[in-house]
Amino acid sequence: MTAAALGAFLVLLFALFAAGVSISVSDLGAVFTSPEPLGVVVGLVVGKTLGIFAGTYLAARFTRAQLNPDLAWADVLGLPALAGIGFTVALLIGELAFPETALGEQVKAAVLIVPLAAALLAAPILRLRNRLHRRLYEEENTGADADGIPDIYQHTARAAADPVPQDGARD
Repeated sequence: MTAAALGAFLVLLFALFAAGVSISVSDLGAVFTSPEPLGVVVGLVVGKTLGIFAGTYLAARFTRAQLNPDLAWADVLGLPALAGIGFTVALLIGELAFPETALGEQVKAAVLIVPLAAALLAAPILRLRNRLHRRLYEEENTGADADGIPDIYQHTARAAADPVPQDGARD
């Protein structure tokens, strides 16, 4: 288990104890077999992701808001996917909607599975985008000739200062 995974597990465990939630194995099993808890999981993970992403897209499309030119929409997708990790309000709503019933315990279990599911959805997206941005950063900051100027800027400057004619012949 990596340090990040262990940290995520410990935070979830702390949240369980702090919220005073007791969950049985049967409640966890019912999350994926009962329609109400399964709807909670899908609604919080997929609903938050699609809702935040769609809101961001619509704001950029129909207002003066703009996506930073250094970002792509794939970069934006990772953050709404990560939004599912918040669960305190969902726990409160679950307790109010299903007070002291077996279904209420299943809904609590579903709400507590959501942060893990959201993290599992967001992690590959963010990891892929991080790999791309790290490669771009390294390309922009590599200076093979050790003159203190990254090569990417020197190649661009040389090409602009020394254009090659269309027929390929030099003067």
